[in-house]
Amino acid sequence: MGTKTFSTSLIESEATGLMSRLDQIKPFVMHETMVLAAALPRDAQLLIERFLHTGRHELRVQIAEFIDWLHADGQTATPAQQQHRFVLIRLQFNVVLSQFDMFTEVVTQRSEHSTGVWLSGLDILAQDALRLGASDDGDARLVVYLARGAGAAIRRAKTRLPGGKPNPVGIIRLPRERMVGSGIASSLAHEVGHQGAAQLDLVTSLRAELDRRAAQDPDGGWDVWSLWISEIVADMWSVATVGITSTVGLLAVVSLPRYFVFRPGGSDPHPMPYLRVLISAAIGDALYPHPQWRELADVWRAMYPSAGLAHDHLAWVRKREARISDLVEVLINHPVSPAGGRKLGTIWPVRNRQPDRLLRLHEMWDGDLGIMARQRPALVFAVLGQAKAAGRITAEEESGQLSSLLTAWAVRSSLDVMGSPAPRGITSPQNPTAALTTRR
Repeated sequence: MGTKTFSTSLIESEATGLMSRLDQIKPFVMHETMVLAAALPRDAQLLIERFLHTGRHELRVQIAEFIDWLHADGQTATPAQQQHRFVLIRLQFNVVLSQFDMFTEVVTQRSEHSTGVWLSGLDILAQDALRLGASDDGDARLVVYLARGAGAAIRRAKTRLPGGKPNPVGIIRLPRERMVGSGIASSLAHEVGHQGAAQLDLVTSLRAELDRRAAQDPDGGWDVWSLWISEIVADMWSVATVGITSTVGLLAVVSLPRYFVFRPGGSDPHPMPYLRVLISAAIGDALYPHPQWRELADVWRAMYPSAGLAHDHLAWVRKREARISDLVEVLINHPVSPAGGRKLGTIWPVRNRQPDRLLRLHEMWDGDLGIMARQRPALVFAVLGQAKAAGRITAEEESGQLSSLLTAWAVRSSLDVMGSPAPRGITSPQNPTAALTTRR
């Protein structure tokens, strides 16, 4: 057998091998074990399965066309030309595997006892946190999984995945150490905020306004807000959604050794932790005026006194701290074009998150899980977080109630899916929280 013939045979064998390995990749519904209550939201599952199926189908077509080419025009091609075309297909094969593995990480945890059902409940909480109105479910589906480490993250829906295709769903990674209590709502609502900010194009418009103010400010103080704005907006979304639960949760996350709390961060888009907590508290006070925010800010300053910092660094910190109220005013009054020009501070259900109202709801519900399970999940997390901050319940009581509620939401969502007709398409997906919002 000549070198060229042997090369063609070898490459064709590798191509057919790719096809065989591709056929071994099955839909998640065929190889993942989980109780129904732990399953992904049906619309999200459909989006994922169709996305992965499309990728596998397109790759099969490419492999088949390549093999046909080898038996036709490819017979006259050089081994180098044959190998070049095959390598491109193999790279695409690795992309398909990477995409599958990414979603496998999300789905596999659904088989873990208790954790899987909690994740299903958190899916519902995430989707609810993205909603701005009573029936507005946003234009993205969100799913949640857990990972080691202290930080949360999101791979936003519609961003580019390996291979260049848009992500069909938003994937939120939460740290295991935060399960389960109101702290997880703080991290989750923050990551949802990144998705919400992208839908409303908030970062671009706010950055332009902040850059303009920085250029007009000879004394400085506005220079860092533009760099940090993506995280600040996500923090604002979190505070608007779950109230003081957000700031208390943030405080826990950034409670680090003193050096890191005051570290400037260079080009890091995350604000300096010392300033970040104060910004979160100031946003809370602007949205939901109450003495608790100033008290929380004072506690944070007492935990990390600025005395002892180098003179130049201390002056830098104090100048930015003095501009926090100006920054928050810009945020609150920023016009949101996709929302009809409404001010940013008015797009959330602010009236329902006032601290005194949250405490009244806590008294009315009186720990009745049946009543709480019929409320919007984000509101329940806000109520319980406010109650804990006010000393009405302990952390243990809060964690126990939220664990039960996450399970209840997951089970109810599964039963609602079983009793509803299958969706005809994915352009108008079923709202998995609809059953929870009919009685308020």
